[in-house]
Amino acid sequence: MKYWLLFFALFFSFANSAFSQKINTAWVGSFNSFTIGKKTSIHFDAQWRSDDDFRHMQTLLIRPGINYKANDRLLATAGYAYISNRRLFTGDADQVVTGYSPEHRIWEQLIYTHPLAKTSLAHRFRLEQRFISKTYTEGDKVVNDGNVYANRFRYFLRTVIPINGQKPFVKGVFTALQNEVMFNIGNNSHVNGRSFDQNRAYLALGYRVSKEFDIEAGYLNQYVKGRNDAFTNNHVTQLAFYCRF
Repeated sequence: MKYWLLFFALFFSFANSAFSQKINTAWVGSFNSFTIGKKTSIHFDAQWRSDDDFRHMQTLLIRPGINYKANDRLLATAGYAYISNRRLFTGDADQVVTGYSPEHRIWEQLIYTHPLAKTSLAHRFRLEQRFISKTYTEGDKVVNDGNVYANRFRYFLRTVIPINGQKPFVKGVFTALQNEVMFNIGNNSHVNGRSFDQNRAYLALGYRVSKEFDIEAGYLNQYVKGRNDAFTNNHVTQLAFYCRF
């Protein structure tokens, strides 16, 4: 626990002191798993994200998949994701033109979970094949015409720490700690031109209603590398729901 807290303190300190554009947003997500067989289940998550200062929807993400439980510690998943992102352009006469552009993804992942003290630690390894819309403006309209291809690797680790120390943990208040780092693979010119894409560090307080349902709220720091020397430091208030059926 103390090493996790030290990591988050150091990362937040670095992210806030670095020269970057600072943005305040809100994310709401629902993460679900529906059992359909002895070793198989359906994954489905949906997320809504606001833009700076919560004025508009910035992103809508819908991500279904199929899970295969190899054993008690290893879960494999493959799926599809649709992402709609709000884009801003400077049009004729310096007017601001806005619209939404789609991104389609194929993704594969492995989640390995192992015991850690009175809780467990989950490691997620995800590959994404991204089809990113080529977008431009015509007058006061945003036009999407074709797409470019990019690959990304994501590593995520997460632990849930019961406040009451209960094991197995079936009900009560908990703290959630997680971090995810993302790297572009292959032709990086279609994204930010670099291998490093972003880091997401997250700290939350939650309540496990039952073994099927959690709710949590917390702070996520998203540190995004843009093109050239641009960085964005996104301060996110996040509300998340986890359902397991």
